[in-house]
Amino acid sequence: MSDRHPPDTFTDINEAVGTDWESNTTPYERIRHVISHTYSPLSADTVADNARTAPKTARKHLNALADEGFVETTPGGHGSTRYRRSPESLVMEQASDILEHVSTDELVTRIQEMREQLTEYQTEFGVESPEELAVSQTNQVLAESGGPQAEIDPERIREWKTLRRNLAFANAALSIGTAEQFIGDDRRSTDENVPA
Repeated sequence: MSDRHPPDTFTDINEAVGTDWESNTTPYERIRHVISHTYSPLSADTVADNARTAPKTARKHLNALADEGFVETTPGGHGSTRYRRSPESLVMEQASDILEHVSTDELVTRIQEMREQLTEYQTEFGVESPEELAVSQTNQVLAESGGPQAEIDPERIREWKTLRRNLAFANAALSIGTAEQFIGDDRRSTDENVPA
């Protein structure tokens, strides 16, 4: 037997972490963090609760984030507003992350490889998209052709969808990288033409 005794009270680790988060961040930072992981619309009250702040403060910061394009608003019940991360801000974040880690030349190569892989999926399944494949499978089942139904591995469909999403992010990153390059070129040529 041990002489050790359990403590009289146990600390709720979640509460301790939450309190620490609250003391080391501003309400704006906490609201931005919560909404950056919110893809289904939430009420300001729910965001406030998750961000450990008052609903009025949450609404103020959510509206500012909506003005910046980081948050998308949708009408809720009884005249309320619901908030979620805007798809545009997610695309910009992903594209910026790609550009930070991959050169434009390497990105062009990767995009070409993804396009080739996408073509392979389309050839393999005989349709243009995973959605068309689902419709085709449903039509086969409804027609009850009596022949054996080919089972398609759901993982393959998930991989196809992921490939399309990654290709879209890569294309966005390439477009942004190219635009930034043109802006940089325009600035240099303007600076060269300004007399000293």
